[in-house]
Amino acid sequence: MESQPVDVAVIGAGQAGLAAAHHLRRRGYAPLGDTAGPGPSMVVLDAEAFPGGAWQHRWASLRMGTVNGIHELPGYEVPPADADAPSREVLPAYFAEYERRFDLAVQRPVRVRAVRRADDDPLGRLLVESETAQGAKTWAARYVINATGTWRRPFWPTVPGQRTFAGRQLHVHDYVSADEFAGRRVVIVGAGVSAIQLLDEISAVTDTLWVSRREPQWDATGFDTAARIQAIAAVEERVRQGLPPASVVSVTGAHWSPWAQAAKDRGALVWHPMFTAIERDGVRMPDGTVERADVILWATGFRADIAHLAPLRLRTPAGGIRVRDTRADDEPRLFLIGYGPSQSTVGANRAGRQAVRAIVADERARTAGV
Repeated sequence: MESQPVDVAVIGAGQAGLAAAHHLRRRGYAPLGDTAGPGPSMVVLDAEAFPGGAWQHRWASLRMGTVNGIHELPGYEVPPADADAPSREVLPAYFAEYERRFDLAVQRPVRVRAVRRADDDPLGRLLVESETAQGAKTWAARYVINATGTWRRPFWPTVPGQRTFAGRQLHVHDYVSADEFAGRRVVIVGAGVSAIQLLDEISAVTDTLWVSRREPQWDATGFDTAARIQAIAAVEERVRQGLPPASVVSVTGAHWSPWAQAAKDRGALVWHPMFTAIERDGVRMPDGTVERADVILWATGFRADIAHLAPLRLRTPAGGIRVRDTRADDEPRLFLIGYGPSQSTVGANRAGRQAVRAIVADERARTAGV
């Protein structure tokens, strides 16, 4: 199969991918087929049918006033929005306008199946193999910026007896509304932002039990700059070593928010240790007692969606990819953004800029014959 040459292929058009595409455009990269001139080329590939990244799949009750850490894409602010407006309506529309405004020419839906080396030349190209609406297609890229995020890989812990549960189990990925749980006892598993937001929401309509593996350490000072720097530095060190990225909450602790305070005021913010097994009608706690449950909601996070990078054989025995300053240590033509320390919206913007700067510096050195 013939491949389409391109200088940079960006995989994913969420926050990180669009940030990278924006900085490529600023540096003179033009989408394939653009009539602007003979300069360097780029292509942005997105598996979604519509703009908006993971935001288009969030639950309907997640409002603009409660989304966590929204940060504008570079060069264009999020238009003013009602705090009660659903984030899954406001933010996808913002992403769509962003793509149009900066002429990013995102190609979708395009599902990338594999990224592999074209040959043994370390300065050669990476082949990005994909499925499109028109069939299979391959791009031969000098560089690949991977920005596939985590939404497609919800993490489900394994617990003894999981398959025997007679009630319903679901992940935050598939949550729709608290109303469907009215009158049913819901066990909420997790200590992150989503777990606390949904605990607040669900506890308003029914009985809840909140559990997690570690008791959250509440920080009354809020998520300040020092805490953010500490969290990013800790996760950066993990990915440098090739360890799977850790969550920010595990580093900084939990921070008081309006929804955490509301759950506390309602008496729902009562932590319990993680259950040891799942029974047909409930969960078995560490002390041997069984807590009745009709629903188990797993707010247990997501994992990096990077299975398509497997042909590059970059995973360490620990399960991660060694990344330094967004670049894969063991494949310098590959950049991972929205991965590890750049999973936050602010981090994704910075990572997009950092990856493009590195690519531009490499290309200058290459053309100068250095």
